[in-house]
Amino acid sequence: MAKKLAKILLLLAILLLEQAGPGQSRSITNDDVPLSMVTDGGNQLLLQNQNVWKPFFSGLMDSLFSSDSSCEQTYGFLPCTSTVLGNIFLVLVYGYMMFLSAKLLSNGSEILLQILGPGIVGGLFLPLLGSLPDATIILASGLSGDTETAQSQVSVGMGLMAGSNVMLLTILWGTCLIVGKCDIENSIAVDQKDEKRFSLTGSGVSTDIWTSYSARIMILSLIPFVIVQLPQVFHATSDSRVAILISLAVSISFVIAYSFYQVFQPWIQKRKLAYSKHKHVMSEILKQLKTNALGRLLTNDGDPNKVIIQKLFKTLDQDSDGYLNTSDLRSLIIGIQFDDIDINIDEAIIQVMRDFDTSHDSKIDEDEFFRGISRWLNKAKREAIMDRGKIPQSMKLLEEYDQKTKKEYDQFGDQIDEVVEDVKNAKWHASKAVVLLFLGTIVAAAVADPLVDAVDSFSTATSIPSFFISFVVLPFASSSEIVTTLIFVSRKKQRTASLAYSEIYGSVTMSNILSLAVFLGLVYVRNLTWSFSAEVLVILIVCILMGAIASFRTTFPLWMSSVAILLYPLSLLLVYILDYICGWS
Repeated sequence: MAKKLAKILLLLAILLLEQAGPGQSRSITNDDVPLSMVTDGGNQLLLQNQNVWKPFFSGLMDSLFSSDSSCEQTYGFLPCTSTVLGNIFLVLVYGYMMFLSAKLLSNGSEILLQILGPGIVGGLFLPLLGSLPDATIILASGLSGDTETAQSQVSVGMGLMAGSNVMLLTILWGTCLIVGKCDIENSIAVDQKDEKRFSLTGSGVSTDIWTSYSARIMILSLIPFVIVQLPQVFHATSDSRVAILISLAVSISFVIAYSFYQVFQPWIQKRKLAYSKHKHVMSEILKQLKTNALGRLLTNDGDPNKVIIQKLFKTLDQDSDGYLNTSDLRSLIIGIQFDDIDINIDEAIIQVMRDFDTSHDSKIDEDEFFRGISRWLNKAKREAIMDRGKIPQSMKLLEEYDQKTKKEYDQFGDQIDEVVEDVKNAKWHASKAVVLLFLGTIVAAAVADPLVDAVDSFSTATSIPSFFISFVVLPFASSSEIVTTLIFVSRKKQRTASLAYSEIYGSVTMSNILSLAVFLGLVYVRNLTWSFSAEVLVILIVCILMGAIASFRTTFPLWMSSVAILLYPLSLLLVYILDYICGWS
């Protein structure tokens, strides 16, 4: 933390020293004392060197920082310039400070997450902090100046929002695939096995089912963009302010709903894991029963074979009292191999008894056993019909159902083993986290306005639209998760790849709802014109395309990385064509 703070203070010192005027001092000479009495002549050489270098340094500083009347200092004291080189310097300096701000917020958030775990902190507080740098830049792009100035600068905020989404889903998405690739075997990437090198179809990345859910939520988060664009689609621009207000309300509602989802997600994961574990126990029991049965569990018509199931009941009824009790079920379940899945025998018995014992007398009669087995078989049949469109033979049906439940359990179970460990000196770490979050917030708030001014000045100096500058440059300054995400996938495991891609989809989701809500509020309050059809179209295309890919598959071969990365320049080209050739702007 001390190093980061020192970097920030050093950058601030450089900016302040730049404002220092020329120094003044008392001359050691006067009219009565000749210069030769206080010098040995070396000063002549010094004066000559000064005359040589002074024009050079003066010209260099003039090229960096202009002092003409067209240059307006941010906050009245920060440096400004109207030259190309000077604005590049300022954008880099302010951009780096914004990156440090995002890094401070990220580090502080991770410390709090380690101490307090998921829930309110991880689900509500931290996602808001992660979007703070983007939100401050968006606010700064439209708050300062009159309406005309705000309308000109607000494209910086839109460029950041569109650029962040596109960069995360194209460049970072594709780079993660390249860095985290493993060998694909049986349609799944094998952890830490990378022998096929750069095989376009034989290597890639696999993620869990929760990552697919994150991608689907990301697609749903596009609804506010669609709402705000409706007046442009139907050429009813007079209703644009109403659409902006409705979209703003929907965005805020989505932020609240998404935060609640994040809060309760660990509980939802545990419930789904328990359900997938029960399905796997069910499939293993059916396989075991099929092995012990003297015939097929299904008739030729695909119905449960009552005769065979009744024989199975008599085989399991060890004391021949006409009922199956917990001891009978224990004997059945203990003899089953559960493919390295940790199954609690007592819980499995309770769950089976709950499924079969409809009379609630803690024992299962022959009729209850038949109805229970029939329900299980029908469930396996329904899933087989959904997957294959037909019912396979009895043994093949159960084998396929068992493989599917095992895969589901693996997908759900990967994320459940996170336990909040006790952190030593929790109070000290909590204080450190608060300091990091405070510094990150202060730096983001202080740097956002001069960064927007520098981008706008660079746009004026180069005649490049500010949207394209902010689209390309600012996302790398405000996205601290880039390095963290690449570190995650470099471990070449399905679990870490799932975390990395979930973070990408989560960041885009927060941008689509929280950053958009800030932007819409700014446009509505300042009474600005909504003229961002091309930019919104690019966001919709990239988010829907990449979200759809991630929603319906969990393994991504290496060739997809080139497709994703290629979307980045194509997005820029599409905005240029629509705005400056087709005249959408």
